[in-house]
Amino acid sequence: MSVSALGFTTAAAIVTSLRGLPMMAKEELTMFFYIGFSTLLFLVPAGLVAAELGSAYGRKAGGLYAWISGAFGKKVGFAIIFLSWIQVIVFYPTGMSFAAAGVAFAFDRPDLAENHIYVGIFAIVAFWLCTAVAFVSNQFATKVTSAGFLLGTALPGIALVAVFIWWISTGHSIGWEHTTDPAVTVAHNGHDSPRYFPYLAGLSGLAFLAGILLNFAGVESQGVHAMELKNPARQYPIAIMIAAVTAFAIFTLGALAVSGILPYEKINLNTGVFDAFTAGFTEMIHNSWPVRILAGLIAYGALAGVLAWILGPSRGVLATAHDGMLPPVLQKVNKRGVQVNILIIQGIIVSLLSSIYLFMDDVSSAFFLISAMAVSLYLIIYMFMYAAAIRLRYTQPDLPRAFKIPGGMVGIWLFAGIGFLAVAFAFVLAFVPPSQLPIGNKATYIGLVLGGAIVFSIIPLIIERVKKPSWVPPDDVKAKALGPSADRSHLTNV
Repeated sequence: MSVSALGFTTAAAIVTSLRGLPMMAKEELTMFFYIGFSTLLFLVPAGLVAAELGSAYGRKAGGLYAWISGAFGKKVGFAIIFLSWIQVIVFYPTGMSFAAAGVAFAFDRPDLAENHIYVGIFAIVAFWLCTAVAFVSNQFATKVTSAGFLLGTALPGIALVAVFIWWISTGHSIGWEHTTDPAVTVAHNGHDSPRYFPYLAGLSGLAFLAGILLNFAGVESQGVHAMELKNPARQYPIAIMIAAVTAFAIFTLGALAVSGILPYEKINLNTGVFDAFTAGFTEMIHNSWPVRILAGLIAYGALAGVLAWILGPSRGVLATAHDGMLPPVLQKVNKRGVQVNILIIQGIIVSLLSSIYLFMDDVSSAFFLISAMAVSLYLIIYMFMYAAAIRLRYTQPDLPRAFKIPGGMVGIWLFAGIGFLAVAFAFVLAFVPPSQLPIGNKATYIGLVLGGAIVFSIIPLIIERVKKPSWVPPDDVKAKALGPSADRSHLTNV
C-alpha cells in the first residue's frame, strides 16, 4: 500500500458523514480552535499510537481486544471491546436522525426533520431495516454500503462547498458577519467581530468540543495497515499527516459553508446541512429541486454508514463470546455466519435509545444528548488505548513493532500523554450541558449522560463476575463461527 493511499483511506475512515458539520458551524469562526484541537491533540496522537499497537498485534486476532488484553489482561480487554460495541450502539440514533432529516428534505417535507415523533419512529424502523439487510450476509451488506462514502458524503460535500463559493462570490451576506451572540462574537469599538477563540465564561461554552471530537474518531481502525508500507517508521507518520490535513480541510470547508450561508440562530444541529443547501439553491436558481437529490444521497450515505458499522463492532463482541466471555446464546451465528442474536440485542437497545427523540420536543437537544452519551463511552476506550501503548513499552519492550513512535520512552509519553490528557478533558466536557442549546433541566441532562456511562461501564464487569466455564465453546464451533483468524482484522473498528 502506498503512503498516499493509506493516508486518504484513513481520512475516509474518519470523515464518514456530514452530520457533524452543523455542530462545528454552530461555533462560527471559533471552529478553527475546535477542529485544530481535535486534529492536533486527538487525531494525530491516536493515529500514531494505533499504528504502534496495530503493528505489534496485527498478526493476532481481535484488534482493540488484543491490544488492551496484552497490556491489562483479558478482563479489561473484554470490558473495553464491550464498551466499543455499546458506544457504537449509542451512536446509531444520531446517524439515523440525520438520515431521517435527509429523507424529509428529499420528499420536500423539511418540517418533518424537526418533528421529534417522526425522527424517533424513523430511527427505530430504519435501524431494524438495516439490521434485516445485515442478516443476509457480510458480503451483501458490503455491496450496499460500498458507494455510501462517495455518493452520500464526498459528492454532497463538494456540492456544499461549491454553493458556498458561489454564495460569497455573488456578494451574499455572510452568516458569521452579522452575529451578535457573545459566545461567538466580541465587541470592539461598538462593533461585533467574530471570535477565533472560545468565550470562556464556563465549561458550558466548551461543551461542543466533546461532540466535535467524536467526528474525528475512527483513525485507529487503519493502524494495522502500517505494516503494509515499505518503511512504516518513516512513511506512516506521513500517511497520518495526509489523513489529518484531509480531514481538517473537509470538516473546515464544510462547516464554513454552513456557517457562512446560514445565520447563527438558524443553524440546526440535525438539519443545518440541508438548510444551507436550501438557502443556497433558492438564491442561485430560485428553486430547491437539487436539494431533494442531494438530501436523498446524504440519507443514503448516512444509512450506509450505519449499515457498515452494524456488523464490524458486533463481530468483536462475537470474538469475545467465543473466548468464553459471553453465554452460548450470544455465540450463535446463522448459516451465513452473521451473529444474529447479538444483532437482535443491538436493535433492541438502539430502539430504546431512539425513543429519547419521542420524549424530547427539541430534536437538536436530543441529538446532542445522545451524542454526549456516545462520546463519554468512546473517550473511555481511547484513554485505555493510550494507557496500553505506554504500559506495553514497559511490560513488553522487546515485542516486535513494525512501527514505533520515535523518541523512545519520551516519545511515547509525549504523544500518548498528550492524547490521553486531551481525551480526559473532552471526557469531562461530555457531562456539561452546552450553553448553545435549550437543554432545559441541566440536572436531568447530566443524570442521563452520567447514568448511561456508568450503567454501560458496569455491565461488562457484572458479566465478568457471573461468567461460567461452560461458556467456552469447543474449538470447532469457534472456528466455524469466526472463520479464519485473518478475517477478524476488521475488529479494530470501534
